[in-house]
Amino acid sequence: MAAKAFKHIIVGGGVSAGYAAREFAKQGVKPGELAIISKEAVAPYERPALSKAYLFPEGAARLPGFNVCVGSGGERLLAEWYAEKGISLILSTEIVKADLASKALISAAGETFNYQTLMIATGSTVIRLTDFGVQGADAKNILYLREVDDADKLIEAIKAKKNGKAVVVGGGYIGLELSAVLKLNNLDVTMVYPEPWCMPRLFTSGIAAFYEGYYANKGIQIIKGTVAVGFNSNADGEVKEVKLKDGRVLEADIVVVGVGGRPLTTLFKGQVEEEKGGIKTDGFFKTSVPDVYAVGDVATFPLKLYNELRRVEHVDHSRKSAEQAVKAIFASEEGKSTEEYDYLPFFYSRAFDLSWQFYGDNVGDTVLFGDNNPTTPKAKFGSFWIKDGKVVGAFLEGGTPEENKAIAKVAKVQPPAESLEQLAKEGLAFASKI
Repeated sequence: MAAKAFKHIIVGGGVSAGYAAREFAKQGVKPGELAIISKEAVAPYERPALSKAYLFPEGAARLPGFNVCVGSGGERLLAEWYAEKGISLILSTEIVKADLASKALISAAGETFNYQTLMIATGSTVIRLTDFGVQGADAKNILYLREVDDADKLIEAIKAKKNGKAVVVGGGYIGLELSAVLKLNNLDVTMVYPEPWCMPRLFTSGIAAFYEGYYANKGIQIIKGTVAVGFNSNADGEVKEVKLKDGRVLEADIVVVGVGGRPLTTLFKGQVEEEKGGIKTDGFFKTSVPDVYAVGDVATFPLKLYNELRRVEHVDHSRKSAEQAVKAIFASEEGKSTEEYDYLPFFYSRAFDLSWQFYGDNVGDTVLFGDNNPTTPKAKFGSFWIKDGKVVGAFLEGGTPEENKAIAKVAKVQPPAESLEQLAKEGLAFASKI
Protein backbone atom coordinates (compact mmCIF):
# COMPACT_ATOMS: atom_id res chain seq x y z
CA MET A 1 0.00 0.00 0.00
CA ALA A 2 1.11 3.55 -0.74
CA ALA A 3 2.93 5.42 1.99
CA LYS A 4 1.27 8.43 3.56
CA ALA A 5 3.47 11.47 4.03
CA PHE A 6 3.13 14.34 6.49
CA LYS A 7 5.40 17.22 7.37
CA HIS A 8 4.95 16.49 11.10
CA ILE A 9 3.88 13.29 12.83
CA ILE A 10 3.12 12.81 16.51
CA VAL A 11 3.29 9.16 17.51
CA GLY A 12 1.07 8.55 20.54
CA GLY A 13 -2.38 9.98 21.20
CA GLY A 14 -2.34 10.93 24.88
CA VAL A 15 -2.22 14.23 26.75
CA SER A 16 1.03 15.39 25.10
CA ALA A 17 -0.36 14.80 21.61
CA GLY A 18 -3.46 16.88 22.28
CA TYR A 19 -1.56 19.81 23.78
CA ALA A 20 1.01 19.62 20.97
CA ALA A 21 -1.79 19.73 18.38
CA ARG A 22 -3.23 22.86 19.99
CA GLU A 23 0.21 24.51 19.92
CA PHE A 24 0.78 23.45 16.29
CA ALA A 25 -2.53 25.14 15.39
CA LYS A 26 -1.53 28.26 17.37
CA GLN A 27 1.81 28.38 15.50
CA GLY A 28 0.00 28.24 12.14
CA VAL A 29 0.44 24.63 10.95
CA LYS A 30 -1.16 24.27 7.52
CA PRO A 31 -3.97 21.78 6.76
CA GLY A 32 -2.56 18.39 5.82
CA GLU A 33 0.84 18.98 7.45
CA LEU A 34 0.23 17.29 10.83
CA ALA A 35 -0.87 13.78 11.78
CA ILE A 36 -1.40 12.17 15.18
CA ILE A 37 -1.13 8.38 15.15
CA SER A 38 -2.74 6.74 18.17
CA LYS A 39 -3.51 3.15 19.09
CA GLU A 40 -6.50 4.38 21.09
CA ALA A 41 -9.87 4.77 19.37
CA VAL A 42 -10.63 8.26 20.68
CA ALA A 43 -9.23 11.78 20.37
CA PRO A 44 -6.64 12.79 23.02
CA TYR A 45 -8.15 13.17 26.50
CA GLU A 46 -7.12 14.22 30.01
CA ARG A 47 -5.92 10.88 31.41
CA PRO A 48 -6.15 11.85 35.14
CA ALA A 49 -9.96 11.76 34.91
CA LEU A 50 -9.85 7.96 34.54
CA SER A 51 -8.90 7.37 38.18
CA LYS A 52 -11.22 10.07 39.47
CA ALA A 53 -14.49 11.39 37.99
CA TYR A 54 -14.79 8.68 35.29
CA LEU A 55 -15.39 6.10 38.02
CA PHE A 56 -17.77 8.12 40.22
CA PRO A 57 -21.00 6.23 41.07
CA GLU A 58 -23.03 9.35 40.23
CA GLY A 59 -22.40 12.25 37.86
CA ALA A 60 -19.46 10.43 36.26
CA ALA A 61 -17.35 12.13 33.59
CA ARG A 62 -17.64 10.69 30.07
CA LEU A 63 -15.93 11.41 26.78
CA PRO A 64 -15.92 13.77 25.02
CA GLY A 65 -16.38 15.73 28.27
CA PHE A 66 -12.73 15.44 29.28
CA ASN A 67 -10.99 15.68 25.93
CA VAL A 68 -7.89 17.91 26.08
CA CYS A 69 -7.40 20.75 26.89
CA VAL A 70 -10.08 21.09 29.60
CA GLY A 71 -7.75 19.85 32.34
CA SER A 72 -5.82 23.12 32.29
CA GLY A 73 -8.84 25.35 31.73
CA GLY A 74 -8.47 25.38 27.94
CA GLU A 75 -10.83 24.66 25.04
CA ARG A 76 -12.16 21.10 24.66
CA LEU A 77 -10.76 19.68 21.42
CA LEU A 78 -13.26 17.28 19.88
CA ALA A 79 -12.44 15.08 16.89
CA GLU A 80 -14.17 17.75 14.76
CA TRP A 81 -11.63 20.37 15.89
CA TYR A 82 -8.76 18.32 14.41
CA ALA A 83 -10.71 17.90 11.15
CA GLU A 84 -11.42 21.66 10.97
CA LYS A 85 -7.73 22.42 11.40
CA GLY A 86 -6.74 19.86 8.76
CA ILE A 87 -4.96 17.71 11.35
CA SER A 88 -5.16 13.98 10.56
CA LEU A 89 -6.24 12.02 13.62
CA ILE A 90 -5.25 8.46 12.74
CA LEU A 91 -6.86 6.37 15.49
CA SER A 92 -6.85 2.65 16.38
CA THR A 93 -3.46 2.45 14.66
CA GLU A 94 -0.49 0.92 16.41
CA ILE A 95 3.00 1.69 15.15
CA VAL A 96 5.10 -1.47 15.33
CA LYS A 97 8.30 -0.27 13.66
CA ALA A 98 10.11 3.06 13.52
CA ASP A 99 13.00 3.65 11.14
CA LEU A 100 14.41 7.01 12.15
CA ALA A 101 17.16 6.93 9.51
CA SER A 102 14.63 6.76 6.67
CA LYS A 103 12.00 8.84 8.54
CA ALA A 104 9.36 6.11 8.31
CA LEU A 105 6.85 4.53 10.70
CA ILE A 106 5.10 1.23 9.97
CA SER A 107 1.76 0.25 11.50
CA ALA A 108 0.53 -3.19 12.58
CA ALA A 109 -1.63 -3.21 9.44
CA GLY A 110 1.48 -2.67 7.28
CA GLU A 111 0.89 0.99 6.41
CA THR A 112 3.92 3.26 6.06
CA PHE A 113 3.91 6.85 7.27
CA ASN A 114 6.72 9.22 6.27
CA TYR A 115 7.54 12.43 8.12
CA GLN A 116 9.93 15.38 8.10
CA THR A 117 9.74 15.94 11.87
CA LEU A 118 8.66 13.36 14.42
CA MET A 119 7.41 13.91 17.96
CA ILE A 120 7.62 10.83 20.17
CA ALA A 121 4.73 11.06 22.64
CA THR A 122 4.21 7.36 23.33
CA GLY A 123 3.85 7.80 27.10
CA SER A 124 3.99 4.89 29.51
CA THR A 125 2.45 1.48 29.85
CA VAL A 126 1.44 -0.14 33.12
CA ILE A 127 3.62 -2.77 34.75
CA ARG A 128 1.59 -5.99 34.91
CA LEU A 129 1.92 -8.78 37.45
CA THR A 130 1.95 -11.24 34.53
CA ASP A 131 5.28 -9.60 33.49
CA PHE A 132 6.81 -11.20 36.61
CA GLY A 133 5.03 -14.53 36.21
CA VAL A 134 2.92 -14.03 39.37
CA GLN A 135 0.84 -17.20 39.78
CA GLY A 136 -2.80 -16.77 38.67
CA ALA A 137 -2.27 -13.13 37.63
CA ASP A 138 -4.13 -13.72 34.35
CA ALA A 139 -7.46 -14.39 36.13
CA LYS A 140 -10.53 -12.39 35.12
CA ASN A 141 -11.24 -9.19 37.10
CA ILE A 142 -7.55 -8.53 37.81
CA LEU A 143 -7.54 -5.08 36.30
CA TYR A 144 -5.16 -2.21 35.46
CA LEU A 145 -5.81 1.41 34.61
CA ARG A 146 -4.11 3.34 31.83
CA GLU A 147 -6.58 3.94 29.01
CA VAL A 148 -10.30 4.59 28.71
CA ASP A 149 -10.89 0.92 27.72
CA ASP A 150 -9.31 -0.16 31.02
CA ALA A 151 -11.61 2.20 32.93
CA ASP A 152 -14.65 0.76 31.11
CA LYS A 153 -13.64 -2.76 32.15
CA LEU A 154 -13.34 -1.58 35.75
CA ILE A 155 -16.82 0.01 35.61
CA GLU A 156 -18.27 -3.28 34.29
CA ALA A 157 -16.58 -5.21 37.12
CA ILE A 158 -17.88 -2.73 39.77
CA LYS A 159 -21.44 -3.22 38.44
CA ALA A 160 -21.10 -7.01 38.19
CA LYS A 161 -19.64 -7.33 41.71
CA LYS A 162 -21.96 -4.83 43.43
CA ASN A 163 -21.00 -4.29 47.10
CA GLY A 164 -18.24 -6.89 46.70
CA LYS A 165 -14.67 -7.05 47.94
CA ALA A 166 -11.91 -5.16 46.13
CA VAL A 167 -8.18 -5.54 46.72
CA VAL A 168 -5.92 -2.76 45.47
CA VAL A 169 -2.32 -3.82 44.91
CA GLY A 170 0.01 -0.82 45.22
CA GLY A 171 0.18 2.21 47.50
CA GLY A 172 1.15 4.95 45.05
CA TYR A 173 -0.92 7.45 43.05
CA ILE A 174 -3.19 4.93 41.36
CA GLY A 175 -3.56 2.81 44.48
CA LEU A 176 -4.69 5.77 46.60
CA GLU A 177 -7.00 7.30 43.99
CA LEU A 178 -8.61 4.00 43.02
CA SER A 179 -9.09 2.84 46.62
CA ALA A 180 -11.03 6.05 47.25
CA VAL A 181 -13.21 5.72 44.17
CA LEU A 182 -13.89 1.99 44.79
CA LYS A 183 -15.01 2.90 48.32
CA LEU A 184 -17.33 5.57 46.86
CA ASN A 185 -18.81 2.74 44.78
CA ASN A 186 -19.61 0.93 48.04
CA LEU A 187 -17.05 -1.83 47.74
CA ASP A 188 -15.21 -3.33 50.69
CA VAL A 189 -11.64 -2.14 49.95
CA THR A 190 -8.25 -3.46 51.09
CA MET A 191 -4.97 -1.87 49.99
CA VAL A 192 -1.76 -3.95 49.93
CA TYR A 193 1.74 -2.55 49.42
CA PRO A 194 5.27 -3.55 50.44
CA GLU A 195 6.57 -0.18 51.62
CA PRO A 196 6.37 1.08 55.23
CA TRP A 197 3.93 3.85 54.15
CA CYS A 198 1.94 4.98 51.11
CA MET A 199 3.38 7.10 48.25
CA PRO A 200 6.95 6.62 49.52
CA ARG A 201 8.49 8.27 46.45
CA LEU A 202 7.01 11.58 47.60
CA PHE A 203 5.38 11.35 51.03
CA THR A 204 7.28 11.51 54.30
CA SER A 205 6.03 9.24 57.09
CA GLY A 206 4.30 12.28 58.63
CA ILE A 207 2.39 13.09 55.44
CA ALA A 208 1.51 9.43 54.84
CA ALA A 209 0.20 8.99 58.39
CA PHE A 210 -2.58 11.48 57.64
CA TYR A 211 -3.76 9.75 54.44
CA GLU A 212 -3.50 6.25 55.92
CA GLY A 213 -5.50 7.40 58.95
CA TYR A 214 -8.08 9.15 56.76
CA TYR A 215 -8.51 6.06 54.57
CA ALA A 216 -8.81 3.80 57.62
CA ASN A 217 -11.55 6.10 58.97
CA LYS A 218 -13.37 5.66 55.65
CA GLY A 219 -13.31 1.89 56.22
CA ILE A 220 -10.42 1.02 53.90
CA GLN A 221 -8.16 -1.68 55.31
CA ILE A 222 -4.43 -1.13 54.74
CA ILE A 223 -1.92 -3.99 54.76
CA LYS A 224 1.69 -2.81 54.56
CA GLY A 225 5.03 -4.56 54.27
CA THR A 226 3.94 -7.43 52.05
CA VAL A 227 3.09 -8.20 48.42
CA ALA A 228 0.66 -10.30 46.39
CA VAL A 229 2.41 -13.52 45.36
CA GLY A 230 -0.50 -15.37 43.75
CA PHE A 231 -4.22 -15.48 42.98
CA ASN A 232 -6.88 -18.18 43.16
CA SER A 233 -9.87 -18.13 40.83
CA ASN A 234 -13.31 -19.74 40.71
CA ALA A 235 -14.71 -22.15 38.12
CA ASP A 236 -15.44 -19.21 35.77
CA GLY A 237 -11.81 -18.11 35.87
CA GLU A 238 -12.63 -15.03 37.97
CA VAL A 239 -10.31 -14.01 40.77
CA LYS A 240 -11.59 -15.00 44.21
CA GLU A 241 -8.52 -14.79 46.49
CA VAL A 242 -5.26 -12.86 46.77
CA LYS A 243 -2.35 -14.72 48.36
CA LEU A 244 0.10 -12.52 50.24
CA LYS A 245 3.77 -13.19 50.88
CA ASP A 246 3.18 -13.07 54.65
CA GLY A 247 0.82 -16.05 54.37
CA ARG A 248 -2.48 -14.19 54.56
CA VAL A 249 -5.18 -14.87 52.00
CA LEU A 250 -7.67 -12.11 51.13
CA GLU A 251 -11.07 -12.64 49.54
CA ALA A 252 -11.49 -10.59 46.36
CA ASP A 253 -14.15 -10.08 43.69
CA ILE A 254 -12.06 -7.41 41.97
CA VAL A 255 -8.30 -6.78 42.09
CA VAL A 256 -6.89 -3.51 40.78
CA VAL A 257 -3.14 -3.34 40.30
CA GLY A 258 -1.23 -0.05 40.40
CA VAL A 259 2.46 -0.88 40.74
CA GLY A 260 3.90 1.70 38.38
CA GLY A 261 4.54 2.22 34.71
CA ARG A 262 7.39 2.09 32.25
CA PRO A 263 8.04 4.49 29.36
CA LEU A 264 7.26 3.15 25.89
CA THR A 265 10.59 3.56 24.14
CA THR A 266 11.07 0.08 22.63
CA LEU A 267 10.33 1.25 19.07
CA PHE A 268 13.33 3.56 19.18
CA LYS A 269 15.87 1.37 21.02
CA GLY A 270 19.34 1.53 19.46
CA GLN A 271 18.37 4.43 17.19
CA VAL A 272 18.38 7.28 19.69
CA GLU A 273 20.40 8.14 22.79
CA GLU A 274 18.78 7.10 26.07
CA GLU A 275 19.35 8.03 29.69
CA LYS A 276 17.66 7.31 33.05
CA GLY A 277 15.12 5.01 31.41
CA GLY A 278 13.99 7.56 28.84
CA ILE A 279 14.99 9.18 25.55
CA LYS A 280 17.62 11.85 26.18
CA THR A 281 16.69 15.35 24.99
CA ASP A 282 17.92 18.91 25.31
CA GLY A 283 15.93 21.83 26.77
CA PHE A 284 13.91 22.00 23.54
CA PHE A 285 13.06 18.26 23.60
CA LYS A 286 15.29 17.54 20.60
CA THR A 287 16.74 14.03 20.72
CA SER A 288 20.15 12.89 19.44
CA VAL A 289 18.55 12.30 16.02
CA PRO A 290 17.91 15.39 13.86
CA ASP A 291 14.21 16.32 13.47
CA VAL A 292 13.12 13.88 16.19
CA TYR A 293 11.65 15.23 19.43
CA ALA A 294 10.52 13.35 22.55
CA VAL A 295 8.04 14.68 25.14
CA GLY A 296 6.12 13.68 28.25
CA ASP A 297 6.85 10.44 30.12
CA VAL A 298 9.47 9.21 27.63
CA ALA A 299 11.76 12.27 27.74
CA THR A 300 14.83 12.56 29.97
CA PHE A 301 15.48 16.29 29.85
CA PRO A 302 17.67 18.91 31.58
CA LEU A 303 15.83 20.16 34.65
CA LYS A 304 17.34 23.63 34.71
CA LEU A 305 16.33 24.44 38.28
CA TYR A 306 18.41 21.55 39.67
CA ASN A 307 20.99 21.35 36.90
CA GLU A 308 20.41 17.66 36.26
CA LEU A 309 18.74 15.30 33.80
CA ARG A 310 15.34 14.01 34.91
CA ARG A 311 12.43 12.02 33.57
CA VAL A 312 9.07 13.20 34.92
CA GLU A 313 5.84 11.18 34.77
CA HIS A 314 3.07 13.67 35.35
CA VAL A 315 0.31 15.29 33.32
CA ASP A 316 1.59 18.84 33.96
CA HIS A 317 4.94 18.03 32.34
CA SER A 318 3.20 16.10 29.52
CA ARG A 319 1.30 19.25 28.61
CA LYS A 320 4.15 21.73 28.98
CA SER A 321 6.89 19.66 27.30
CA ALA A 322 4.64 19.12 24.25
CA GLU A 323 4.02 22.85 23.90
CA GLN A 324 7.73 23.57 24.33
CA ALA A 325 8.72 21.09 21.60
CA VAL A 326 6.25 22.58 19.11
CA LYS A 327 7.56 26.10 19.81
CA ALA A 328 11.10 24.79 19.24
CA ILE A 329 10.11 23.13 15.93
CA PHE A 330 8.69 26.40 14.59
CA ALA A 331 11.56 28.50 15.97
CA SER A 332 14.13 26.30 14.22
CA GLU A 333 12.14 26.46 10.95
CA GLU A 334 12.04 30.24 11.16
CA GLY A 335 15.66 30.56 12.30
CA LYS A 336 14.53 32.14 15.58
CA SER A 337 15.51 31.26 19.11
CA THR A 338 13.18 30.18 21.90
CA GLU A 339 13.62 29.91 25.67
CA GLU A 340 14.94 26.66 27.11
CA TYR A 341 12.46 24.61 29.14
CA ASP A 342 12.52 25.79 32.73
CA TYR A 343 10.26 23.43 34.63
CA LEU A 344 9.18 23.46 38.25
CA PRO A 345 8.17 19.87 39.15
CA PHE A 346 4.49 19.80 40.13
CA PHE A 347 2.39 16.88 41.34
CA TYR A 348 -1.15 16.83 42.67
CA SER A 349 -3.90 14.41 43.60
CA ARG A 350 -7.54 14.45 44.60
CA ALA A 351 -9.41 11.70 46.45
CA PHE A 352 -12.56 11.80 48.60
CA ASP A 353 -12.72 15.48 49.64
CA LEU A 354 -8.93 15.72 49.89
CA SER A 355 -6.68 17.64 47.54
CA TRP A 356 -2.92 18.07 47.74
CA GLN A 357 -0.27 19.80 45.68
CA PHE A 358 3.50 19.44 45.70
CA TYR A 359 6.11 21.65 44.03
CA GLY A 360 9.86 21.35 43.72
CA ASP A 361 12.19 18.62 44.92
CA ASN A 362 11.65 16.21 47.82
CA VAL A 363 15.26 15.97 49.03
CA GLY A 364 16.99 16.94 52.27
CA ASP A 365 15.51 17.51 55.72
CA THR A 366 11.77 17.88 56.19
CA VAL A 367 9.49 19.77 58.52
CA LEU A 368 5.78 19.17 58.98
CA PHE A 369 3.47 22.10 59.70
CA GLY A 370 -0.25 22.50 60.39
CA ASP A 371 -2.74 19.92 61.62
CA ASN A 372 -2.25 16.46 60.11
CA ASN A 373 -4.76 14.73 62.39
CA PRO A 374 -6.87 12.55 60.04
CA THR A 375 -10.00 13.13 62.13
CA THR A 376 -9.84 16.93 61.72
CA PRO A 377 -12.56 18.12 59.32
CA LYS A 378 -11.03 19.98 56.35
CA ALA A 379 -7.48 19.36 57.61
CA LYS A 380 -4.81 21.72 56.37
CA PHE A 381 -1.17 20.76 56.73
CA GLY A 382 2.02 20.59 54.74
CA SER A 383 5.74 19.96 54.58
CA PHE A 384 8.84 21.81 53.46
CA TRP A 385 12.02 20.10 52.21
CA ILE A 386 15.29 21.86 53.10
CA LYS A 387 18.62 21.21 51.41
CA ASP A 388 21.85 23.21 51.85
CA GLY A 389 19.98 25.75 53.99
CA LYS A 390 17.36 26.45 51.30
CA VAL A 391 13.71 25.39 51.00
CA VAL A 392 13.61 23.29 47.81
CA GLY A 393 10.22 21.59 48.01
CA ALA A 394 6.75 22.26 49.42
CA PHE A 395 3.65 20.12 49.94
CA LEU A 396 0.19 21.29 51.00
CA GLU A 397 -3.06 19.46 51.70
CA GLY A 398 -6.29 21.45 51.62
CA GLY A 399 -4.75 24.67 50.28
CA THR A 400 -6.65 27.52 48.64
CA PRO A 401 -5.55 28.56 45.13
CA GLU A 402 -3.61 31.46 46.71
CA GLU A 403 -1.88 29.19 49.23
CA ASN A 404 -0.95 26.71 46.50
CA LYS A 405 0.54 29.56 44.47
CA ALA A 406 2.53 30.62 47.54
CA ILE A 407 4.09 27.16 48.04
CA ALA A 408 4.91 26.98 44.31
CA LYS A 409 6.74 30.28 44.64
CA VAL A 410 8.73 28.96 47.62
CA ALA A 411 9.86 25.92 45.59
CA LYS A 412 10.85 28.12 42.65
CA VAL A 413 12.63 30.87 44.63
CA GLN A 414 14.29 28.48 47.14
CA PRO A 415 14.48 30.96 50.02
CA PRO A 416 16.94 30.40 52.88
CA ALA A 417 15.59 28.67 55.99
CA GLU A 418 16.86 30.03 59.31
CA SER A 419 16.02 26.95 61.35
CA LEU A 420 13.81 23.90 60.97
CA GLU A 421 11.98 24.71 64.23
CA GLN A 422 11.17 28.23 63.03
CA LEU A 423 9.98 26.90 59.66
CA ALA A 424 7.71 24.34 61.32
CA LYS A 425 6.27 27.06 63.57
CA GLU A 426 5.68 29.54 60.73
CA GLY A 427 4.35 26.98 58.25
CA LEU A 428 2.16 28.62 55.59
CA ALA A 429 2.99 32.08 56.93
CA PHE A 430 6.57 31.49 55.72
CA ALA A 431 5.29 30.82 52.19
CA SER A 432 3.00 33.85 52.08
CA LYS A 433 5.82 36.31 52.80
CA ILE A 434 8.07 35.12 49.93
